[in-house]
Amino acid sequence: MHAATDRLEFAPPPTPGLLHSLALAVLAHAFLLVALTWGVHWKRDAISVTAEAELWSAVPQAAAPKLVEVPIEPTATPVTPKTPVVTPAPPTPPPPVPQVQPSPPDPNIALEREKLREKKELELKKQQALDKQRLEKQRLDQLKLEELKQEKLQLEKKRLQDKRESDKKAAEDKKKAAQEAQRKETLQAQEDAKKLAAQRKANIERMTGLAGASGGPTARGTQLQSSGPSTSYAGRIRARIKPNIVFADDIGGNPAAEVEVRTSPDGTIISRKLTKSSGVKSWDEAVLRAIDKTEVLPRDVDGRVISPLTISFTPKD
Repeated sequence: MHAATDRLEFAPPPTPGLLHSLALAVLAHAFLLVALTWGVHWKRDAISVTAEAELWSAVPQAAAPKLVEVPIEPTATPVTPKTPVVTPAPPTPPPPVPQVQPSPPDPNIALEREKLREKKELELKKQQALDKQRLEKQRLDQLKLEELKQEKLQLEKKRLQDKRESDKKAAEDKKKAAQEAQRKETLQAQEDAKKLAAQRKANIERMTGLAGASGGPTARGTQLQSSGPSTSYAGRIRARIKPNIVFADDIGGNPAAEVEVRTSPDGTIISRKLTKSSGVKSWDEAVLRAIDKTEVLPRDVDGRVISPLTISFTPKD
């Protein structure tokens, strides 16, 4: 059973309409047989044929030479028998055409057809499923494309809105900057006007107070008295502090140590601070000890003591 099934799997499919064709062929042969039988019977009844036949030599023969006549005895003349009339026998009717009985259906063929039908149905279902999937994919792609278009439109709309907002903000910032610049210009103009008024007032006061000025004949200041020390004041301070410096080391060069000194109005030293080292620690310490030992600085020519005051000390001054 399995061998026949395997063989029929690769056999060509049976011709459709086989039973119908066989039935038509059987009917046509039956009709032909009836027609021939009726025709032969009609001819046999209507025609009676009588025929005569003579026998002749089938092969031509040459005549013999003429004989010398010899008297012979008279004999009886032979009578040639007549050829009997032969009546043709009636034609033998053709044998009846055997009717072809349709063979019973082969169960293997039916099973093969059922398999083919199921296979076609399965292929049809697969094709329908593929078509459905393809249509669904096309629908999803279309939906995705529409979503992308909507997102692009939203992004473009948001970009335009952001651009409008940024332009609006830039315009507002520019307006604020212009207002701020105008305000600064106004303040600067007011400040300049105040400075100009103060300078004018100072000029007036200077011109009215020149009589009470304390500067020398060559002085070129504008105040009633100088705020800085005189040219000889630094030398006087050095002369006061230098005797108190105790330093016996031999150093190369002439390094300077700068010290800031703060005093009270009467010249008493309040504090001192090394602002610039000479590079020689022993010299810096000797200068600071000498300032501490001095305690009080002399007054300037105008009776004032400048504070704070920066003094420079060198070993070979």
